[in-house]
Amino acid sequence: IEAQVNSAVALGLSSALLEEVVYVDGMPQARNFDGYPILPPDRMPRVHVRIVESGAPMGGVGEPGLPGVPPAVVNAASVLTGQRIRSLPLSKLDLKGMEG
Repeated sequence: IEAQVNSAVALGLSSALLEEVVYVDGMPQARNFDGYPILPPDRMPRVHVRIVESGAPMGGVGEPGLPGVPPAVVNAASVLTGQRIRSLPLSKLDLKGMEG
């Protein structure tokens, strides 16, 4: 479970910070993973996962960790810079106050 949540957080961070799917005439420009930017492991922050037993029947846990990550990152960057952010990835934006 912990590894699944860590992976979901990594995917969410990568999508917020770096990932961009570019199409030209309906064709994706990244034809393989080596041409697609993802967050490298050495830039991944430490994630603290806490497993809380609920007593509910067992179910999936792979995806629930992902959807909240990009909005949380964007909201933090918005608060830090005082700018509204309306597009991703953040690496493509000129955000004042995010240097360094």
